Amino acid sequence: MNHPIRRALISVTDKRGIVEFARELQALKVEILSTGGTARQLAENGIPVVEVSDYTGFPEMMDGRLKTLHPKVHGGILFLRDQENHRAAAEKHGILPIDMVVINLYRFEETVAKPGCTLEEAVENIDIGGPAMIRAAAKNHPFVTVVTDPADYGKILEELRAGGGIVSRDLNFEMAKKAFQLTARYDGAISNYLGGFREGEPREFPDTLTVQFVKAQDLRYGENPHQKAAFYREWDVLPASISGGRQLQGKELSYNNIMDGDAAWQMASDFDAPAAVVMKHANPCGAALSGSNLAEAYRKAMETDPVAAFGGIVALNRPVDGKTAEELAKTFLEVILAPGFDREARAILEARKNVRLLEISPAAAGSRREFDYRRVKGGLLVQDRDQERDDLRRAAVVTKRPPTEEEYRALDFAWRVVKYVKSNAIVLARENQLVGVGAGQMSRVDSVRIAVMKAALPTKGTVLASDAFFPFRDGVDLAAQAGVTAIVQPGGSVRDEEAIRAADDHGMAMIFTGRRHFRH
Repeated sequence: MNHPIRRALISVTDKRGIVEFARELQALKVEILSTGGTARQLAENGIPVVEVSDYTGFPEMMDGRLKTLHPKVHGGILFLRDQENHRAAAEKHGILPIDMVVINLYRFEETVAKPGCTLEEAVENIDIGGPAMIRAAAKNHPFVTVVTDPADYGKILEELRAGGGIVSRDLNFEMAKKAFQLTARYDGAISNYLGGFREGEPREFPDTLTVQFVKAQDLRYGENPHQKAAFYREWDVLPASISGGRQLQGKELSYNNIMDGDAAWQMASDFDAPAAVVMKHANPCGAALSGSNLAEAYRKAMETDPVAAFGGIVALNRPVDGKTAEELAKTFLEVILAPGFDREARAILEARKNVRLLEISPAAAGSRREFDYRRVKGGLLVQDRDQERDDLRRAAVVTKRPPTEEEYRALDFAWRVVKYVKSNAIVLARENQLVGVGAGQMSRVDSVRIAVMKAALPTKGTVLASDAFFPFRDGVDLAAQAGVTAIVQPGGSVRDEEAIRAADDHGMAMIFTGRRHFRH
């Protein structure tokens, strides 16, 4: 049987809504224990508070390091209300039941994210008493309500009012799960940070890695119908991502929708000008830019490979207007991702009930460092995202002829696109328009051959981007036959001179970036 809430301990760093919550608790005849800044804020707002130090008879000390670590606090949280020996021990030692613990933790992650944060500052922001009380309350959830998130204040108050001061065991259990998830994440953040130091010096990657994901939804199936699957988000998900997007219409996203949508959105977000990207099986089959007209960008993107585009995923880096929506509605598409859809666009696309519309915030400047995680059997590969842009004007011109201004613009577009094509990757493009893609081949010359073969647009006068070096001249020769006039590649092969001679033989321009863009 649940017991009514008669006493609550409140100590919060995130003070959103705490005054209002405490005032409601007071109205329900709940006595409030508190500490430090929280106690002061509540008292200043006319809410009676018992300082924890007055309750324990033991003062706060050591700059606040020692305040709640006391038997009268932890005994009040932990004792089993239905055990006679626990009740007798509590009575003997003057331990009062603490029926609710409202706590959130020092902002460790925010602290270490600040530029110039020292190891000493980080360590001082490790909360000890908070996690201890949260864990104690969560362990004793049949008798104690633990609240770690201001978003839960409303549902707690609803139950208290409806239940005569009692919180149900079901809700207590949900709050306990959430509490342990918080402490796991908090301890993981500390472990990751401290593990990134050796002999006091920071390192790129910690000794151990703890990452927490929150389940967003169960999926109908995985890559194939016989595979079970679910979608998890990072707990602090970036809004400028498919994980942080808002679905406006259509069926639930599938496993493959999410994979392709993520690839499409990342690629579209890499461009500053209005861009449209068509993605199929995690490879772009269309991409284009426009000076100001999103509908034009989409039409040009669809010209790349209109056959492959059927049933594809489209990402646009500008809000969709009516004119663009009319173009989108002409082809069967699985998913459309964009920063927004105006009223006219929504009205047009609503008629396509099965198409999934995702609204995603554009990326903010100075976004945090991100990692890619790839599971292998028995392990995890972790790396930085391939996000840096190359200034091709600083690339090495290795042929007799440098690129023209028009070729440089086309090469820049192709070089950005090739990052998002599965290796070995070859991209044919003209200025602001993808022409042909050769993706995921075991030999680079085959990727060139496929890029030319797949091109629905003329290849004469195009440029070529290769995600890695040419090991032989055959790929360059094939490109020349197709009418390619300029090539961007990383360089770095022992046969670079052979590839350069081939380009010179055909009067082509070639530049070396010194940076590879494999995407396995």
